[in-house]
Amino acid sequence: MKYFSIAAALLFPFLSFAQPASKLLAEPDPNKPLTVVETSCGECNFNLPGMSCDVAVRLPEGSYYVDGVGIKEYGHPHDANGFCVAVRKAEVQGEVVDGRYKATYFKLLPVDTDKQLGMEETGNGNKRKVKQEEK
Repeated sequence: MKYFSIAAALLFPFLSFAQPASKLLAEPDPNKPLTVVETSCGECNFNLPGMSCDVAVRLPEGSYYVDGVGIKEYGHPHDANGFCVAVRKAEVQGEVVDGRYKATYFKLLPVDTDKQLGMEETGNGNKRKVKQEEK
């Protein structure tokens, strides 16, 4: 039992670092701008340097890893619409500090599967596949 206590005490600090850096607001701050950005895995899809997969956002001034959002918080990153596979849209609030985006609010927007499949409404409730030259 003594060895278990020592092992737990030594491992606990390492396990606690795997948590998101901060708590996000449940609702956006009405006093700050709300921005819709592209979000994905920074290493897999935004060519950011790194040793593991982490959430990133693409802002007009560049792409940044996000502090405050874990890559597995929105499902498995390798699912069909996961962060490592797809570039998604998110509503965010935060700021860039020391080369990282410090998120205070992050809402992943639903996937528009019709656009991904190249479909559009025809006006009568039906959908049709859009040819590349029509886009």
